[in-house]
Amino acid sequence: MEVCHIHGKCILSPIRSSSSSSSSSHRPLSVLSRVSISARSNPRLLSSFRSVRRKNLCSACRFDTLVAGKDEKPKHGEVVSKKEEEFGDLKSWMHKNGLPPCKVVLKERPSHDEKHRSIHYVAASEDLQVGDVAFSVPNSLVVTLERVLGNETIAELLTTNKLSELACLALYLMYEKKQGKKSFWFPYIRELDRQRGRGQLAVESPLLWSEAELAYLTGSPTRDEVLERAEGIKREYNELDTVWFMAGSLFQQYPYDIPTEAFTFEIFKQAFVAVQSCVVHLQKVSLARRFALVPLGPPLLGYRSNCKAMLTAVDGAVELVVDRPYKAGESIVVWCGPQPNSKLLLNYGFVDEDNRYDRLVIEAALNTEDPQYQDKRMVAQRNGKLSVQVFHVYVGKEKEAVLDMLPYLRLGYVSDPSEMQSVISSQGPICPVSPCMERAVLDQLVDYFITRLAAYPTSLDEDESLLADSNLNPRKRVATQLIKLEKKMLNACQQAAVDLIDQLPDHTVSPCPTPYAPLLK
Repeated sequence: MEVCHIHGKCILSPIRSSSSSSSSSHRPLSVLSRVSISARSNPRLLSSFRSVRRKNLCSACRFDTLVAGKDEKPKHGEVVSKKEEEFGDLKSWMHKNGLPPCKVVLKERPSHDEKHRSIHYVAASEDLQVGDVAFSVPNSLVVTLERVLGNETIAELLTTNKLSELACLALYLMYEKKQGKKSFWFPYIRELDRQRGRGQLAVESPLLWSEAELAYLTGSPTRDEVLERAEGIKREYNELDTVWFMAGSLFQQYPYDIPTEAFTFEIFKQAFVAVQSCVVHLQKVSLARRFALVPLGPPLLGYRSNCKAMLTAVDGAVELVVDRPYKAGESIVVWCGPQPNSKLLLNYGFVDEDNRYDRLVIEAALNTEDPQYQDKRMVAQRNGKLSVQVFHVYVGKEKEAVLDMLPYLRLGYVSDPSEMQSVISSQGPICPVSPCMERAVLDQLVDYFITRLAAYPTSLDEDESLLADSNLNPRKRVATQLIKLEKKMLNACQQAAVDLIDQLPDHTVSPCPTPYAPLLK
């Protein structure tokens, strides 16, 4: 697989060593700010840059993953190891550049899509015991904003006011990729291209799915989250030129390569998703080092929700200490953090059916049309709640979530001024005020869960039938896994509310009418 397709003849400026900051990266911040402001506010200056760039810049690489051509399966008889023989595999390259002896090897498994090459993963090279150090990657082989921007102050400014860390890292790797084999990071970028931003199930993030494929998520809030994240990436793309001007290291290395002209939005989005799938969040380090790209880290490492092992910053390196025994050849896994399955799918392209951190979100809001809205808002705040309150429903704890919502909903149903005064003068959460109000609150919850379940186009039984099909499209499979788990949580919530209705002392009581019921979404 060619890493970059260059059309025509051109000479790319050799990039300076990432570990050494350029002189401009040490200029006072105010100087860099003036450069940025003057360029953005002076159309003639920006036009001049672009004009020179058009004359000197060769065609941008064609991208399908990080910044690469299609990662198609080699044709029959095609030699695919020439490049790897020339440059060595990722691990060999790392050893040549400072990786000490370690206890892992790179193995490969077939992709779910037979059109794509197999993907690599990290496995134990020998039997490992709990507490063994699997590997320790020196900082010289770790990509962070400190390395990218050459100045921690600039890194903090950019990521605070303009771009996310992921966008900065993606931009850096895109520029590095343009150098092809001249780049120090060529073996690592080649490996990222091979992975194609795929998770353990060889599925790309829904951010790269087609509109028809996003329909697999109909009924799930995740679909809207995908669209919202895509809009956020677009906004970051529109700020790339600011980063280019403010980051002295990139500015000197590519003085005429204006990002939004060198890379299309689709290219940037693919690079962003690839970085998103493998970035590591390091603890107890400076802001400029907290997000890191670690060769031998994800996606070569598998994620597991019930794992405790994490990549950790130590003196001069990032190391992995295993939390469980491994036999030689077994795939090594790490903890992905307390993320629900919706985030695992969005960030890494997989769903964990044993994820104890899985959760749904229910938003409740006091009715602003209620004449007693301000008093109710005060009572809610006194009990640690907001006028628009988000409730989390954790898997296996659906009944507890319903019980947690009841006091807030009861407050919304109080309509009599004397009852409201009694609520204001009392302390603690709102207890049941009357049988008819309690029935009304529980009925609203049941109706809400029924409505959410009705938004899915399939039933749980239909989901199970789909998942039993071994030939099911991989993207549809992970989407179906997600919505199946969401439905199970919603069903459990509905059942909890029905059980509470059954426990009411008098089932003949009709729900109290209320003109200002709280809103659920």
